[in-house]
Amino acid sequence: MGGAPEVAILGAGMAGATAARRLAEAGFPVRVFDKGRGVGGRMATRRVAERGLAFDHGAQFFRARGPAFAGRVAAWERRGVSAPWAGAGRHVGVPGMTAPVHDLLAGLPVATATTIVRIGGAAGRWHLTDAAGAEHGPFTALAVTCPAPQTAALLAASGLALPGVERATYAPCWSLMAAVPGGPDTLLEGGSSGPIGLIVRDASKPGRPPGGRLVVHATPDWSRDHLEAERETVAAELLRALAGTLGAALRPTWAAAHRWRYAQVETALDEPCLYDPRLRLGAAGDWCLGPRIEAAHDSGLALADRLIDDLGAAR
Repeated sequence: MGGAPEVAILGAGMAGATAARRLAEAGFPVRVFDKGRGVGGRMATRRVAERGLAFDHGAQFFRARGPAFAGRVAAWERRGVSAPWAGAGRHVGVPGMTAPVHDLLAGLPVATATTIVRIGGAAGRWHLTDAAGAEHGPFTALAVTCPAPQTAALLAASGLALPGVERATYAPCWSLMAAVPGGPDTLLEGGSSGPIGLIVRDASKPGRPPGGRLVVHATPDWSRDHLEAERETVAAELLRALAGTLGAALRPTWAAAHRWRYAQVETALDEPCLYDPRLRLGAAGDWCLGPRIEAAHDSGLALADRLIDDLGAAR
């Protein structure tokens, strides 16, 4: 649609990808920016090419409770983008957890490894500056879908604000990826004490190759206490705890730890999204509605609909 307002979307996780797809389907050009090497946000798959390994080291599954996300998941499953796993309404991306986000962003312009550090300009002529000093824009409207603390920091650095974003809080999570023989066949909850909150054998998920690839998520309290520890130290401690939990000596052929500083929402805003029509600036994410992938989806959808109504009325 020539001349339609272009929207910049910061963040290529579930919220940003959902907003981008909704806007594109409504005829609005979008450009998506993400600081990561790939898309997906916490719906992440770590690939170790030299070892032929892959781990879902972020979110392990998603559930669909409301009609909007349930319809989306049903469509993904018909096309093999996701599949049920481990009962209790759990679903996973296929062949990795990033697959649904890749599907939403298919055919849309996405700039990865691009950290936006400043927003300049004003409504209708926003410009973005990235960490390398490059300028992007102008854009008619902006949608920021990063974790709430990152969103708040970017807005503050740009002399902007969306009241409420500072109220959202997160728990961190250290994630251990280990190639070891054996382990649980599916998902194993950790005990009430100790560092381990969750153990998953990646091969138990549909569409994954066989092999002893384990993902361990540390508990929020343990992760918070060890937030600034060295990755090697965290990996060693979690391997020891894993051996104790499984009651077996472990001889990993490869292991690494990944820190998710903003892993799970602890305090949400209980509103679908934030949007300032005067600025044509909005924000969305699971931090708006709750600690679920579905919440991120629904928040991104809500922000896209606000933008569509606003920009459509201004045509």
